[in-house]
Amino acid sequence: MMIGGKIQEMEDDVTVEEYLRKEVADWDDEVKCVARFKAFSGQRSDWESLYVFWRDLILKVARHLRIFIIRPSQVKMWFNRGGLVPLCLDQVLFEMYAAGELLRNLGVADPASGWVSQMLWRVVNLGGLLKPSTQEKLAEDYYIIPVLLKEKALQVVQALSESHWTASCVTTWRKFQEISGGLKEAHAVLNHLCEHGKAKYLVTNKKDLMEGVKVSLSERALSGTTSLDFDVLHLISTVEKLEHQLNVIDQRWKRSRASALASLKLGNKQVALKCSREMKLASLSREKCTALLNRVEEVLGVIADAEASKEVAEAIRIGTEAIKENGINYDEVELCLQELNECIESQKQIDDILGANAAGAEIEDEDIEEELKQLELNFVEVPTQTSSGVDAVVAGTQETADALSDSLSNLHLTHHARKDPKAKHPVESMGASSKDVSREAVLS
Repeated sequence: MMIGGKIQEMEDDVTVEEYLRKEVADWDDEVKCVARFKAFSGQRSDWESLYVFWRDLILKVARHLRIFIIRPSQVKMWFNRGGLVPLCLDQVLFEMYAAGELLRNLGVADPASGWVSQMLWRVVNLGGLLKPSTQEKLAEDYYIIPVLLKEKALQVVQALSESHWTASCVTTWRKFQEISGGLKEAHAVLNHLCEHGKAKYLVTNKKDLMEGVKVSLSERALSGTTSLDFDVLHLISTVEKLEHQLNVIDQRWKRSRASALASLKLGNKQVALKCSREMKLASLSREKCTALLNRVEEVLGVIADAEASKEVAEAIRIGTEAIKENGINYDEVELCLQELNECIESQKQIDDILGANAAGAEIEDEDIEEELKQLELNFVEVPTQTSSGVDAVVAGTQETADALSDSLSNLHLTHHARKDPKAKHPVESMGASSKDVSREAVLS
């Protein structure tokens, strides 16, 4: 584990070095590097900008690495330049901690512990017993970045939402750790969700110890846990165990098959026959395990469908109550929907007519301006004389307006007709006004 952790840190350092060169354009500038790597001195106003630079850069690197739990020594390795480390990093981290932008991991209550332990941690935190008083350097420990913790919690909820279509879901603690990225990360995410009423820790000791988490996948907070949640946790845990058993059986079958083939090549039929029997037993075990897994998944599917149906029924009930409270009946709703569909269809027909007319009149802006100037000169020279070109434009415009008016007259605008059957149809007045406007536009 220690060797694997060191290798991972070395890979992260290489990734961070490349990222810094992309994020900070003058990262390799020696003059600016000396200014940035110096320690803070003087009043806060003297080094405030440098502090903001390093604080934001720490957040960016952590987000780039997709982590929200850091250690001071780890941060120093990010910015190590040939053995040179920024002298101000200790104070930057301390200032972040004092401002609440870093949270010590010891200050996060474990949701899996009892309520007495959680209350004790809250008292300790409120009393400031975990805050350094006079020191200017953080102890070597794990620290949580609250902003990135919130982002990670949203990602965990989103990941669970992709495999569930209900308002809440139950998952095993092992699966929750896997999605969160580790044990420490899972505890921090669970604590964050529990503080906002979005998750509950589940544990049962019926036969074996089983731990799980119930997470809200909607905007609403969890109301609580029920016996069904623990039953679902037991079923999901059984599914995970069966899936693991299937993987073990498959691996055993592959080994037996490889041994059988090797024995046949060597001419050892007895060993090959023994391996074949093991393959047969593995196949039978796999069939039984698969059948049981399908039955459990079927039960989980029935439960999920029942929960979804319950949510739909609840939504229908709320909608019915809202309609009654606002004095709306179903006939009025149906009538409004029908009128809306008719208006949409009418608008489509209008768009088709206007689009057809516009498609045949693709003229360059320069040509239009030149034509207008020519018309103005003609009107100035002969104010009382009307050219044949203008008459043609008027005639064409009138034909277009007539066609648009006839098309609008054929539309069924039932909303206006229902209100005043004796009133003049609004489409006719629209057509008439369109003609007048067209004539005025041409003659002006």
